[in-house]
Amino acid sequence: MGSNRPSPHDHEPAIQNPLFDLPTLESSLARTIFAGKLHFSPVTGSTNTDAMEAARSGAPHGSFYFTDEQLARPEAASDHTWHSAAGEGLYVSVLMRPCTFSKSLPMLPLIAGLAAARAVKEVSGLTVDLRWPNDLLLGPRKTGGILVEARTEPDKIAYAVIGIGINVHQREFAPGLATPATSLDLESGRCTSRQELLVALLKSLELEMRSYYVAHAFETIPAAVEAASTWIRGKRVHIHGPQACTGVTAGLDLYGFLRVQTENGL
Repeated sequence: MGSNRPSPHDHEPAIQNPLFDLPTLESSLARTIFAGKLHFSPVTGSTNTDAMEAARSGAPHGSFYFTDEQLARPEAASDHTWHSAAGEGLYVSVLMRPCTFSKSLPMLPLIAGLAAARAVKEVSGLTVDLRWPNDLLLGPRKTGGILVEARTEPDKIAYAVIGIGINVHQREFAPGLATPATSLDLESGRCTSRQELLVALLKSLELEMRSYYVAHAFETIPAAVEAASTWIRGKRVHIHGPQACTGVTAGLDLYGFLRVQTENGL
């Protein structure tokens, strides 16, 4: 994949980044849970913040919030910053009221990753590699990330916001990223429609969420993530966080947590 990647410094025609066609977008989502629940802001601090505030105010299941440019830089996964350049990426947050047990919350980033991978494949033809728990990679480079925030009650999820950012048109990236970055346009060699990607993403998310609600299908989610990832088994990794460790990945458990084989055991 690397040899076909255009250099960010090549003198190429500027890519036109059209604004979203909101009426057409509404029409495309007419038979989904997202129908009539579109919220677009040309510029915002964070779509996740917008969605969480709306959730607290009683916004319905399936409401989604997207923008052309995010100004805030919330922590997300491994790199802790996200470059939300104006008109160059897809930045969307979806409000879900899943009415399921709190213990199923770790599945949401995995479901979102599966949906994003399906949408990217459908629109660009590219195959995403899912890096647990919330990174979207194309080869060794990161093209997207997922940030899930939620309010939980003792035994259930009151609501959850699934935030997804995908690099679409970007050709230059901030230096010093923990994982080198790329975009769909750089990898595919053509201009990707953000609107088509958004529609595909939302429809894929609705499809993947069905597994979240059906008991026997719920058990298939970890296996589906493993099939879409080179990171889940046999990869030597260093895990950050409260359970920091170094070892070799050994699959996911029933609830989507990563198992790591270390010198001291699993």
